[in-house]
Amino acid sequence: MDSTRQNKIERLIQKDMGEIFRVNSRTLFDGAMITVTRVNVTKDLSHARIYLSLFATKDPKALITKIKALSKEIKRELAAKVKNQLRVIPELEYIHDDSLDYIENIDKLLKQ
Repeated sequence: MDSTRQNKIERLIQKDMGEIFRVNSRTLFDGAMITVTRVNVTKDLSHARIYLSLFATKDPKALITKIKALSKEIKRELAAKVKNQLRVIPELEYIHDDSLDYIENIDKLLKQ
C-alpha cells in the first residue's frame, strides 16, 4: 500500500515530466507526442519508474533509447521544477507503456 507522501510525489513527477516532454517534444524528440501515463516511486523515494505512451513516432524503441540517452538533462530539468518540494530527485527509469496499443488491438478483435 502506497503512502500519502509517495502518492503526492508520483503525481508531482507525472505532472512535471509531462510538461518537460511537452515543451521539448519538437526540439529533442522530433515532434513525437510523449504522454506520461503513470509514475511509480519506491517506498524509500530513491527510484521512479516512468511509464510513457508514445505517439506520432515510427520507432518507439528508438525513441525510448533516445530518452534514456538524454536522461541526465531531463533529470536536471525535473530537479529545477521540483527543487522546493523534493530534497533528493529519484533515479528515473523510463518504460514504454503499450497498454493503449493492447486495448486498441482487443477492440479491433472484438469488432471482427
